[in-house]
Amino acid sequence: MSTPAADAARIAGRRFVVTGASSGLGLAAARALARGGARVVLAVRDVTAGERVAAELGGSTEVRALDLADLGSVRRFAESWDGDLDVLINNAGVGNLPKRRVTADGFELQMGTNHFGHFALTNLLLPHITDRVVTVASNAHRSGGIDLADVNWESRPYRVFASYGQSKLANLLFTLELQRRLVACGSPVLALAAHPGVAASNLVRDLPAALVVAAKVVGTVVRQSAEAGAAPTLFAATRDLPGASYVGPGGFNEMRGRPTLVGRSPEAADPDLARDLWTLSEKLTGVTFPLGSA
Repeated sequence: MSTPAADAARIAGRRFVVTGASSGLGLAAARALARGGARVVLAVRDVTAGERVAAELGGSTEVRALDLADLGSVRRFAESWDGDLDVLINNAGVGNLPKRRVTADGFELQMGTNHFGHFALTNLLLPHITDRVVTVASNAHRSGGIDLADVNWESRPYRVFASYGQSKLANLLFTLELQRRLVACGSPVLALAAHPGVAASNLVRDLPAALVVAAKVVGTVVRQSAEAGAAPTLFAATRDLPGASYVGPGGFNEMRGRPTLVGRSPEAADPDLARDLWTLSEKLTGVTFPLGSA
């Protein structure tokens, strides 16, 4: 194992799906899991890039096409699934889009990819999942708010960082309500969340050039490597933790450091908001909780 964050005994021989596993944090997580003897499915938009990465990883890896910005792709991925799945890691994401863009289904792209895509994927795969779902959030959730009447920024003026913060807040609310539903129906599956702190990723690639340069300059001072950034995700994916736990770096302002349990904003811990977002997500995606009444 390349990191002490994961429990090796809970990796070898187990089946993991990592979304967005062809680069950045997803690749770092997939690499650590493959080295630990896991059977890793790289769920990626670009299959060619995924296969190139898988060849470098070695171990037991498989590449499957998944575009979280297209619910048709999400459904095809889930419908083709066979057998059990120990851990689903909802890692893929987009961020910092300077102009409003939409998914194939008309969702604002950050909310559509980061939340609605993973919401649909998780519920469609849930009958196969035996252990847990880990969703990668961000400390940006603290600056986000959710307008349930306009989650796709159709009426409000689009604001790039507020939109990203909303999608990351949605990740935590999704985890909270998913855990409640799993407990209510007697499922042993856990829902957890993690964030990487300030880590090497591709989320700045769509910013204006000047901001990309500024982000990279700041990053050289405080940014962790992708491997260190993936450590909280691996911790959440393999350690014995309470449901709805949130894992992040333990250093100053949670920017870097060893994984530990961290706090969240009051809004991210609001059970009523979590239920309302879930209801809206079911309505907009057409995907419902598959394990019975909750």
